[in-house]
Amino acid sequence: MKIFQTLIVILSLSSTLSAREYHVAKNGNDKNEGTRDAPFLTIQMASNLGLPGDVIIVHEGTYRECVVPPRGGKSNDKRITYQAAPGEKVIIKGSEVIKYWHQHSGNVWVAVITNGFFGEYNPYKDKIRGDWFDDKRRVHHTGEVYLNGKSLWEVESLEKVLNPVVMKDNFDAAGSVFTWYCETDDRYTTIYANFQGADPNRELVEINVRKSCFYPAINNVNYLTIRGFTMCHAATQWAPPTAEQVGLIGTNWSKGWIIENNTISDSKCSGITLGKHGDEFDNTSENSAEGYVKTIERAYKRGWGKENIGSHIVRGNTIFNCEQTGICGSLGAVFSTIENNNIYNIWTKRQFSGAEMGGIKIHAAIDMVIRKNKLSNCGRGLWLDWMAQGTRVSGNLFYNNSSDDIFVEVNHGPFLIDNNILLSPLAIRDWSEGGAYVHNLIAGNIELLPQDRETPFHQAHSTKMAGLSQTKGGDNRFYNNIFVGDKNKTLPGKSGLEVYSSANFPMVVDGNVYLNGAGKFSKERNILELNVNPEFKLTETEKGIFLNFVFPKEIMAMKNRIVTSEALGQAKVSGQRYENPDETEIIVSTDYFGKKRDKIKPTAGPFEKPAKGNNKLKVW
Repeated sequence: MKIFQTLIVILSLSSTLSAREYHVAKNGNDKNEGTRDAPFLTIQMASNLGLPGDVIIVHEGTYRECVVPPRGGKSNDKRITYQAAPGEKVIIKGSEVIKYWHQHSGNVWVAVITNGFFGEYNPYKDKIRGDWFDDKRRVHHTGEVYLNGKSLWEVESLEKVLNPVVMKDNFDAAGSVFTWYCETDDRYTTIYANFQGADPNRELVEINVRKSCFYPAINNVNYLTIRGFTMCHAATQWAPPTAEQVGLIGTNWSKGWIIENNTISDSKCSGITLGKHGDEFDNTSENSAEGYVKTIERAYKRGWGKENIGSHIVRGNTIFNCEQTGICGSLGAVFSTIENNNIYNIWTKRQFSGAEMGGIKIHAAIDMVIRKNKLSNCGRGLWLDWMAQGTRVSGNLFYNNSSDDIFVEVNHGPFLIDNNILLSPLAIRDWSEGGAYVHNLIAGNIELLPQDRETPFHQAHSTKMAGLSQTKGGDNRFYNNIFVGDKNKTLPGKSGLEVYSSANFPMVVDGNVYLNGAGKFSKERNILELNVNPEFKLTETEKGIFLNFVFPKEIMAMKNRIVTSEALGQAKVSGQRYENPDETEIIVSTDYFGKKRDKIKPTAGPFEKPAKGNNKLKVW
């Protein structure tokens, strides 16, 4: 036995000693050895050599390349790690600098580029397309033009470059007069751009030339860590749930990635993708529920299960200026955690649209945890579409989202949404059933809409399909929430819970607070109604985001209870119990800040025992 134990120790030490540290720097050379004193020049060179357990350290500078990792790690303990050197700013760009612009007319300049410059992929020939994509009756390319880091607006004619007009109904009206247009033939790509008085030969002008900044070319490249980079300027294609989802950074049907503490911006479509594999059936669903069910069936043949796919961690990232999603995933995000990300300015230009957009958009959020994220100016904040089962959405801040804060579509439960702050005009778009909403602040309306599409539910904590069902609506639990009415709102739905008075499945409702005219649930008994306006107001400062409000003292006297798995019961359609992924009991025992709740009389809403009267809380 002692000999065997000694052998194990020797093998373990040998494995540890064999792990290498590669260095990459702008003064390096790919013919070097990749040491600190003799670094490589490109991240790709280090990636080509990296083996499980190795660490690739990239030093300060701008790297214009797409990293294509050829292999992954073996386990959580034997990862391949890519990280920016501590304290150094490392930028990976999918763009190249373009000089030698010629003045065409007034503020409009032109660059003529040989097609060989782009290699095998020309974003100014590649048109955005795919299932559920709405082009608004014009052409859009995956390319982009940037002036000093800010993207210009693509328009469909040279005339609109010569005579731009301010676009309405978007988050960047002032920027909409900076426009560009492209033409291509067999030899040349010609780009016209209106720089509004700037000289592009004296400023930094860049254009997208790569599909991604970090993306494997094959599936099942597992257990990678990507940490501390700034990544931007990717010519990403539309990422529907029925096709390969290529992001500025993406996992491409793999397992166990950690994507943390990066700044990710300016993807033409999606920032981070935890997405589906590609196959010959991509974008052939005919935009139907039946087509997506066939997609799921094919995914089983590609190993869709906890052993092979998902279990990623996406945390601490700042994601902005992506026109489709900040984070998306179809099937490939199962069992993952998305936490502490700052996601904003998604779908800012609104030049195209579709059914796959949002700050976070997930199909099949099975046993996922989505917590402590900020989602603002996203159009749609969080969209859980199909198969949100065992999902927990906890402690997130939503505001200034023009579509809705949370959209739950054709899910059958169980899923839990707790301790969130929802401040946009439409807080919850509920096209699902079997959800539990606990200790939230809901200052917007709720829309309820049953669906006749047949969509899956699963065995507990598994990707294995248990059946298909239409979504009749209801079967929700609402415990200990605060609802705030606004009589001037004209959005879909209603404030409070009165929208559920006609729900098809029975509801469980208890311990909620209705302020400023929010509509109560007709059969609820333990409630508090106050015709007062708490005046919730967010203030963004350099020190953080603060929520100011007046907290009515009457809320403290309510006799509410701690919410547990026992109180939540089972979702009707799936028959599954509300519980944690490890099958332990759910106990909503902490608030938005992680503060322990009173075990006897927990306070309604996301904050446990705030001050009576005026409050100013730092919520991000």
